[in-house]
Amino acid sequence: MLTHSATLSADEADTWAVLVSSLSTHDPGEDPVADPTVVDLVDHFGVIEDFREQAWVAHPLAAVLTLCSAAVVAGMRGYVAIAGWVADTPPGLLGEIYARCGKPPVPASKTTVWAVVTHTDAAAVDTAVGLWLAARAGIDITVPGERPERPSADEPDRDQGDTPGHDDEPEVQGSPRVVLGVDGKRVRGARDPDGNAPHLLAAVTHDQGLALAQTDVHHKTNEIPMFAPLLDTIDITGMLVTADCLHTQRAHARYLHRRDADFVFCVKDNQPGLFAALDALDWARVPVAHSTTGRGHGRIETRTLQVTTAPRDPPFPHVRQVFLVERGVSDLAGTPVSNVAIFGVTSMGAGRGTPQVIAEAVRGQWKIEALHWIRDTVYREDDSKVHTRSGPRIMASLRNLAIGALRLHGRNDIAEATRWANRNMERPFLVLGLIP
Repeated sequence: MLTHSATLSADEADTWAVLVSSLSTHDPGEDPVADPTVVDLVDHFGVIEDFREQAWVAHPLAAVLTLCSAAVVAGMRGYVAIAGWVADTPPGLLGEIYARCGKPPVPASKTTVWAVVTHTDAAAVDTAVGLWLAARAGIDITVPGERPERPSADEPDRDQGDTPGHDDEPEVQGSPRVVLGVDGKRVRGARDPDGNAPHLLAAVTHDQGLALAQTDVHHKTNEIPMFAPLLDTIDITGMLVTADCLHTQRAHARYLHRRDADFVFCVKDNQPGLFAALDALDWARVPVAHSTTGRGHGRIETRTLQVTTAPRDPPFPHVRQVFLVERGVSDLAGTPVSNVAIFGVTSMGAGRGTPQVIAEAVRGQWKIEALHWIRDTVYREDDSKVHTRSGPRIMASLRNLAIGALRLHGRNDIAEATRWANRNMERPFLVLGLIP
């Protein structure tokens, strides 16, 4: 049964745990009050604690966030635009949403929209959005289980002896459950009084670009220490995780191993020992295992992948295979333009980490960049001056929700999809699954 008065902790991980627990379905045989039905967006927002004095609330938080979400699906970018769009919501739809929250329908003003977006717990909104997108996509992330203990900051980062060799561990069989990319984005237009722009780290599915988790990277730290806290919030068992070279870290590899997840990491000079070990391999004797050629944008791009079993005791934990990707670009006449080679490592053995899986994982990391590009070009995120409290992060989360919902609805051209949604007031609610 949904709990609409969950007490949220200031710690983001605890916030996620509370909301995941609230929105999880249970076996009715184990819990006589459990509700096994699938919950929709209003229910997901309904578990977020309202910061206002309830006796004076005319606009329930769940209703306002649902209407804001529909407005963003229709392409609205700021508080004024959202409030104007909400004011035109058909009375029947408005009444239905408010009735589910126990209130009579009254269109929310710009002040109400601003107050809800800037004062609501941003971590809770990220949780609700991630859980809703995952549920719609048929991905189970609602059972994080007991969080693994991470080494303390003063524990030495040992290269050898702290993990079994790759030949000593049984290989997990089967394809990865989900391929998840981790990357960050700075919301450049939203500056706090000290001139700091919010930096958000997200975990996004490769296949459809769905943001399943998002967290704030405080300006006094960086993405690396936030990698594990971000993934702590969801169940990544059986998933394959990719990230840019910044996150090719031994601690990340150990963390993913403890969470029963795999990794594909590219290697650059931020890991000099590992880079040197891979560079020293006789790649001339390793055959090309996978290749693709694409033509578009006035160029021809060829990618090749060579993959081999990792050497014994590599200077990086839990590595089973290593690979070399070469990307050559030429013009349409065949004249070479560029050629780039990238080393990489993966925890998957040959049975699970086939050349095709590795090649698609390396290339698929760009999809999170595509999500960032859409937020910047369609929603003009970097031009937004929204800066108060949780406003920038919640608006980014609502954009993630809108983009993911449109993709799940089969609309991959997001610019055209927002125009399509804006031409009919019912379409955004249809995209969000609120009307049949």
